[in-house]
Amino acid sequence: MLTKPLKNLEILLLPWKSASSDAFFIRKTVFIEEQQVPQELELDEEDPRAIHALATLNAQPIGTARLVDLVNNQAQIGRMAVLDQFRGQGIGQQILKKLMLYAREKGVTSLVLHSQVSAIPFYEKMGFIAQGPIYDEAGIPHRNMMLIFPKFSNNP
Repeated sequence: MLTKPLKNLEILLLPWKSASSDAFFIRKTVFIEEQQVPQELELDEEDPRAIHALATLNAQPIGTARLVDLVNNQAQIGRMAVLDQFRGQGIGQQILKKLMLYAREKGVTSLVLHSQVSAIPFYEKMGFIAQGPIYDEAGIPHRNMMLIFPKFSNNP
């Protein structure tokens, strides 16, 4: 039953100018309203320079995340959110896979993210490894996570 609606799932990669309205709606719903993150912390200087993944189902925006280039071929995934009624259907995983593939194609060798502690198992399934202590970010316990892409070899 869940596979039929997902047939019309599309993950777009967009600049902030194109994604801002839909991405902010999702982030506002999930982070500000649901998780009580202060609104002034939600938008930052990274949004305009990030690439934004926008998941749509039948053209309705339902999930988002962003990828920010850092230094030394490293990038950061953040602001990952899926609307409550669409969780548990693999949408977050598809958003993350799309950003991981894009990062890899752009020459990124490692990804970092600040995971809410409750989301650590989700990211671990995708290959990320928790690092360092748990800390507070916007009133929510977080832990840093990292994924290092394997090096390609020309040898068979």
